[in-house]
Amino acid sequence: MGNYADNQQSDVSTEISRPKLKRPPMYKVIILNDDYTPMDFVVMVLERFFGMSREKATRIMLQVHTRGAGVCGIFTREIAETKVAQVENYSQQHNHPLKCTMEAA
Repeated sequence: MGNYADNQQSDVSTEISRPKLKRPPMYKVIILNDDYTPMDFVVMVLERFFGMSREKATRIMLQVHTRGAGVCGIFTREIAETKVAQVENYSQQHNHPLKCTMEAA
């Protein structure tokens, strides 16, 4: 009898499988160009909210200036939404029309 119970337990344990985890969808956070926000302010926003070095922030700012938009980073939906809100709120507090948006990556 002991052998039958031991076999039952081992059969059950081999049938347990891990659920397959799917990566969450990712979103690009994008800063949009305008004709009023100073370039230095955009650089500062990129450093402050996206943890960029001065060099990388300047490169992205120039891309925004010359191409009309620049990708600041790729994040999960919740983080991307937070970054967009932070940038827009901070810009409004400093009387700048800087806009930020997100789109599926």
